[in-house]
Amino acid sequence: MTKLTKNQKFALEKVDRSKQYSLNEAVILVKEITRTKFDASVDLDVRLGIDPRKSNQMVRGVVSLPHGTGKQTRVLVLCTPDKENEAREAGADYVGLDEYIEKIKGGWTDVDVIITMPSVMGKIGQLGKILGPRGLMPNPKNGTVTMEIGKAVKEVKQGKIDFRVDKNGIIHASIGKVSFEPSKLIDNVKEFISAVIKLKPAAAKGTYIKSIFLSSTMSIGIKVDPKSLD
Repeated sequence: MTKLTKNQKFALEKVDRSKQYSLNEAVILVKEITRTKFDASVDLDVRLGIDPRKSNQMVRGVVSLPHGTGKQTRVLVLCTPDKENEAREAGADYVGLDEYIEKIKGGWTDVDVIITMPSVMGKIGQLGKILGPRGLMPNPKNGTVTMEIGKAVKEVKQGKIDFRVDKNGIIHASIGKVSFEPSKLIDNVKEFISAVIKLKPAAAKGTYIKSIFLSSTMSIGIKVDPKSLD
């Protein structure tokens, strides 16, 4: 049997695993039981009552968190020369085209989001096998293939995130940092859940949001009562 650490024992004493906490209680608890030496991420896991194997029940979308994620998002913009200044002024970390396509072919994927233009998607399509599995492939549906390069970069930098349900019917998302004030974490959770509810597939039957868990890096999950988000 694995021996529990002092921090794990503390967390288990504080959290009743059989209880559903209100969102306010869960946010305060997750901050209290997180004792990492770094500023841990606060994560949300939402189990949906859908069958993700069916295309008409896929849930995928984007949401702009009102207080951002607290993470430094590294953005690569693949664009033509006439858009490079717009990308840089908006805060893109890397800007270019052919040289970065070659770098990616060589295995470089040290970015969090890639934004591009419709006119160069033909060149980027060849990178699908590299970018696809890493969730980096630009997609018009989440706003990463656009002519409004500057706007797209600013939105990502300010906290716009892409999410999708996994094969088990669960959406995982990072919605802030432990250092955030409770009110900011609460705002971010409510905005995220609201976005998920708006995407409920017409084919989904029964209870849509089955469970919500809040946790931080290396902490146990705290079950949140969905009704407390109303």
